[in-house]
Parts: sequence; structure tokens; C-alpha cells
Amino acid sequence: MSVEEPLVAIIEDELPVRRFLRASLKGEGYRVAEAETGQEGLRIVTQENPAVVILDLGLPDRDGLEIIEEVRGWSGVPILVLSAREQERVKIRALDLGANDYLTKPFGIGELLARVRVAIRSRARTSDLDQPERTTFQIGDIEVDLLSRQVTRGGEKIKLTRLEFELLRVLAVNSGRVLTHRFLLQEVWGPHMTAEHHTLRVFISSLRKKLEKDPNRPEFILTDQGVGYRLVCPSD
Repeated sequence: MSVEEPLVAIIEDELPVRRFLRASLKGEGYRVAEAETGQEGLRIVTQENPAVVILDLGLPDRDGLEIIEEVRGWSGVPILVLSAREQERVKIRALDLGANDYLTKPFGIGELLARVRVAIRSRARTSDLDQPERTTFQIGDIEVDLLSRQVTRGGEKIKLTRLEFELLRVLAVNSGRVLTHRFLLQEVWGPHMTAEHHTLRVFISSLRKKLEKDPNRPEFILTDQGVGYRLVCPSD
């Protein structure tokens, strides 16, 4: 019995963009469902349970931000925003509402396909509610054990401070997702944190020095300029 290929839902009102996405995704073996309005897109997400949603924010009937908020009320399906809106505040708002990723038009199809793959793998790791919560992560040659709170490379322990480990933990359990500065600050320092973005940059820099082969050219802890950070686990 053959396994059905993942379904990608495209919610986009521009026909040329939909056609381009459809051809590119089908060329990679994905099934595709399309909608040109937010309402039709919500119907597809509700009834067809896609593996990932590619969402434009500038829809004719609903603002895409409203769609993210509504879907997040009942579904954890990965949402990849594809929008011409370049303002950082819009990106941050979309990610804070629950979008998994954000690409700005014009975009490279290779990067978009890579992010679709990451989103689908991320969902696959968390889709089975009967599975125990993941407690170990492999980041290149580095192993992170959340239970023992230890980080090792080749069996040798890497010493992290409490806050450094907590920051790494949040990045790891959300690997592949862009996490906003605000989200990271609240998760690590608490909802009433007084830390600022500068503090977060200092801790990210410290983690890179301890984990990356070349901290100036990080492979694992990546920056989304002005928005936040993402952890890439190649083993995933």
C-alpha cells in the first residue's frame, strides 16, 4: 500500500504566484490544494488536514493575520507566511500569532521548498500525541539532553550557565521555527522580564561561541534579522 504524499495548502489570491507554487511543489512530489480567499483556505485547512499551509497575508476577504489567529485556535498545522509585507512589525506579529515561518516576496523557490520540508518534519515529530515528549536533540556533533540538562560534544561536557541552557532548550524544542525576540525573552526570562533585545543578543553570541565551529558563520543558531532566531538541527 503506497503512502500518500503530503498535502500543501496554498492560500494566495495572485494566480501567477499560485501557478508557480503549484508547479514547484508538484515537481517535488507534493499534493496541492489551492484557495484564493481566506474563507476558502479555512475550509481546506478544516476539511483536508494539510501537512503545511502557505499563506499570503493580503487576501481579498480576510487579513492573513486573522487567518493565523483563527487556525491556531484549533490546529497546530505548520503555517509558512509568504507575503509582500516587509515591515518587521508585521513579521513579528505573524510569528507571535503562531506562524512557523515567514518569507518575503520575491522569494527563492529553493529556500521555500527547504522551509516546507522543515515544517513537515517538525510536525511529524509532534503529531503523535501518544509519543513521549522528546528529551534529546542532536545538533551536528552536539547532543542536548533535556532531562540531565547536559550538553556534550564527543562525550565531553560543554558547560552552559542556567540561562544559556534554558535558551538552548527553548530553541531546541522549537527547532526549525523562527522565534521572535519577544517570545524568547518571555520564555527564558519570564512573562514579566525586564531584559531587552541586547541581553538576548549577548546570550545568543555566548551560545554560538560554545556550540558553533565558527561563531561568526553560524550553522545552527541562525538570525532572522530584526525578528528573532531559529535553531537548525541537521539530523532532523
